[in-house]
Amino acid sequence: MRRLLVGLGAMALLLIAVLLARTLLLPSPAPVGEALAPMPVDAGAAATRLSQAIRVPTVSTAEDSPTEDEAFRAFNALLRQQFPRVFAALALETVNEHSLLLHWAGRGDPGPVLLLAHSDVVPVEAGTESAWTHPPFSGAIADGHVWGRGALDDKSGVLGWLEAVDALLASGFEPAGDVWLAFGHDEEVGGQQGAVAMAGLLRERGLKFSVAIDEGGAITRGVVPGVEAPVASIMAGEKGYLSLRLSADSVGGHSSAPPTPTATGRIARAVARLEENQMPQRLSPPVAAMFERLAPQLGFGARLAVANRWLLEGVLIEQIARTRVGNALIRTTTAPTMFSRGTKDNVLQARAWAVVNFRILPGDSVASVREHVRRTIDDPAVRIELASEFVSEPSPVSPIDTAEYRAIGAAVQDVYPDALLSTGVVTGATDLRHYAGLFELRYNFAPLVYTPDDIARFHGRDERVSVDGYARMIQVKAQMLRRLVGS
Repeated sequence: MRRLLVGLGAMALLLIAVLLARTLLLPSPAPVGEALAPMPVDAGAAATRLSQAIRVPTVSTAEDSPTEDEAFRAFNALLRQQFPRVFAALALETVNEHSLLLHWAGRGDPGPVLLLAHSDVVPVEAGTESAWTHPPFSGAIADGHVWGRGALDDKSGVLGWLEAVDALLASGFEPAGDVWLAFGHDEEVGGQQGAVAMAGLLRERGLKFSVAIDEGGAITRGVVPGVEAPVASIMAGEKGYLSLRLSADSVGGHSSAPPTPTATGRIARAVARLEENQMPQRLSPPVAAMFERLAPQLGFGARLAVANRWLLEGVLIEQIARTRVGNALIRTTTAPTMFSRGTKDNVLQARAWAVVNFRILPGDSVASVREHVRRTIDDPAVRIELASEFVSEPSPVSPIDTAEYRAIGAAVQDVYPDALLSTGVVTGATDLRHYAGLFELRYNFAPLVYTPDDIARFHGRDERVSVDGYARMIQVKAQMLRRLVGS
């Protein structure tokens, strides 16, 4: 027995030594390329142009709502006025009146790149305008920021690319490969008239892009606990999107003699079952890579778990799932978003319904989610139907050991030398999903710096971007072009 205990003790010490060695040997991230001096940018002039763009209320409200034609016409006319050099040098196609497809011809090598952004913005909730520090469509430049709807999402993306191209044209830069810029006008309501139509044109012409880049990732400060350096999250994939409508019928009439169950009770039980029995958690390859890249900057416990995932992955997942953002990274999320309302407090609903939204993790699928819903509800009286035609599978995941990923990362470090490079998956939906099959690699990255305070500003109150941060965004975008399609 003593020999057994001694042997077990030796094995335990050996295991501890292995765990510690793997933890201590985690490599620290190194720069991904030699520094290239960034292009100069007139921050004040760029901020003024963005301010002017924000003042044009290019609002998308719903898929079946009419487009604000005059606003989009005014916005596109403003772009032509602000960037005459770009619109003179690049070929322009206008798609469905308001989306812009620009082509900057190169010498044909390397392969063409596709750069996306969108000009539409979400509406401001009626009655909340007075709660903004500056009116939501004022484009005010104050306190070192440009304020207004679209400052973050995504007029800074549209104008940022145009500013970068303009600066490169002014410098005499000529791309070795073709550059395509696709600016949709209805991303916020599904992209059917913008991205879907532009993608269709590109498919008809047989185009294939070496890499496509859209919004979704960012440079963050203070968002990753324990990491002080800026973190550039160059996302390698995108979650899918599915909304299902659950409905059930029952006897209507007076509430004094209700049936069992009522339609409302049946739907409430179905929704509760889905919330209580969500799809399983797991580390997808991009999320695992994200933690591997950040681990050297984290506390010892996190480093220990990341370095020894073969043993401690369950512990790591448990820790990640403790926050809303972390939970969204490691599972297909379940979010009840709509519920039917009755007509009166003493009248039974003859039909009740609810809508549940799912953001689908790569590795799951629309079909697997629907099967999970059917099994979990386990009630044949509940109908399960699509709530919207806005449905997308999770995107393919791009590798990050590529020349294109390194070029994007090097462009970031040209402007932010201390930046850490990471990856992950976009938990929302972007126009890039509509271009599936047109590119070899896809990354989601918009090089603005976000702090925890900025996260609530997306689609929320007091949307803004710092003047300095916007100028640096333009510099990163110019560097991305120089590194991706430079001679």
